[in-house]
Amino acid sequence: MAAEEKITDTTLIQTASYLHDVIDDKVVENVDSEKENLKKFLKKLEFSSADIQDIFFIIENMSYSKELEFGKVDLSIEGKIVQDADRIDALGAIGILRTAYYGGHTESPLYDPNVKPKEFKTKKDYREKSTVINHFYEKLFKLPLSMNTAAGLNEANKRVEFMKEFLKRFYKEWEL
Repeated sequence: MAAEEKITDTTLIQTASYLHDVIDDKVVENVDSEKENLKKFLKKLEFSSADIQDIFFIIENMSYSKELEFGKVDLSIEGKIVQDADRIDALGAIGILRTAYYGGHTESPLYDPNVKPKEFKTKKDYREKSTVINHFYEKLFKLPLSMNTAAGLNEANKRVEFMKEFLKRFYKEWEL
């Protein structure tokens, strides 16, 4: 995506991509403490104050749940690429495995035909348990609409098609 957007220095993109979850409240207990640790780490790597600020702006404003709460933030092109890459990673074969893995971690049921997908309005609603399969409809199939780049949209659409084929097979096997 960076090449298609004619970005030659990908340092911010790569750094924000690698670090975007290290201060996420779904994976760390103390977000403020982790933010301080991350700032120290980036300073140790000799990132400038401006670059650290840019990295933090990207990783603090790119998430799906943040968008639910506050609407879409106008990210830099680097931030848009990181956001697209993160959302693409939630789709396709890897996305299916990640969804199942996280569902197991949170002890969410795999599927219940009596539990219908929800519409989320807030981060709190989004964090409520659902079924693994419902997550496809509640979030994942909506991600292509939020892509920032043509390359991101193209890849997201390909991966969603694969996921829809997977679900056709899943439903057939479920009925056996």
